[in-house]
Amino acid sequence: MNNDLILLGHGSGGRLSHQLLDDLIIPQLSSVPVKGQNDAALLNIGGVKLAFSTDSYVVDPIFFPGGNIGDLAINGTVNDLAMMGARPLCLSVGFILEEGFSKEELSRILASMRQAADAAGVAIVTGDTKVVPKGKGDRIFINTSGIGALEHNLQIDGASARVGDKIIVNGCIGDHGIAVLSAREGLEIDSGIKSDSAPLNGLVTGLLTLGPALHVLRDPTRGGVATTLKEIALQSGVTVTLNEESLPINPGVKGVCAILGLDPLYVANEGKLLALVAPERADEALEIMRRHPLGRDAAVIGEVTETSAGKVQMETLVGGMRGVEMLAGEQLPRIC
Repeated sequence: MNNDLILLGHGSGGRLSHQLLDDLIIPQLSSVPVKGQNDAALLNIGGVKLAFSTDSYVVDPIFFPGGNIGDLAINGTVNDLAMMGARPLCLSVGFILEEGFSKEELSRILASMRQAADAAGVAIVTGDTKVVPKGKGDRIFINTSGIGALEHNLQIDGASARVGDKIIVNGCIGDHGIAVLSAREGLEIDSGIKSDSAPLNGLVTGLLTLGPALHVLRDPTRGGVATTLKEIALQSGVTVTLNEESLPINPGVKGVCAILGLDPLYVANEGKLLALVAPERADEALEIMRRHPLGRDAAVIGEVTETSAGKVQMETLVGGMRGVEMLAGEQLPRIC
């Protein structure tokens, strides 16, 4: 492997992505420590507390079961703001279009973006469009940036996990990644698997009523649940222990993963969140999630068991314990 070249794995959200950030990008552009690397930056401007985030979308194919690149771009940035406990306010949108791209398809994407923004209660307030020559791009890439208001004094971030915290996910994992993979490869899967792409800010509003018992929120997108929990474990200096039997996984997703040799823990999600909650309020958090349409299948999947240098492990179905690391390489490229 040539260490002088960018690889697909550098965009996986896993180990190579973190190496690229920590070794090259962050040292030259910023000084954000590992503990401060969250889904959005927190800003205090004249006493006004804001969250700011940006993300780019290169998913292939651009239309897939349950969504398209447009609503994905809106929901993704809305969710990154919500994971900091912020109320999303407004977004910018940037398009890079390839010469020859269909105006009809662009219109469909724009309509889905407007619909997603309306559903999330955010305004699209500014943007930019560029066109590159045919063959120099791949139809359409989208960037969205967003600003959200922090209307509380809670500390919700990846460095705030505590021993005893229960780990709750709001539903089945891996749906988005398998839906995109199936569309890309033309897999004949009669299981109704659709992307879970959705705005999570409404669900987060309910969880904020837990107050200081709500310690961490994170959406497990690229790299899946495993990579996201490893990030949290490293930021907080704790050991996370999962229970394999408790993981909610759609039978169709489980079947495709078994056939293709994929691990659902590493498959991307776009409408799921992980909440780390003080144990005495975990049942209440679970009930809040299950009352919301996006949390009906919520489940407690593990807990923070001890302080450490940052470890994730899982109790398997046969009673053993196996280590869980960040995604290595690229399992499913261009998944978001």
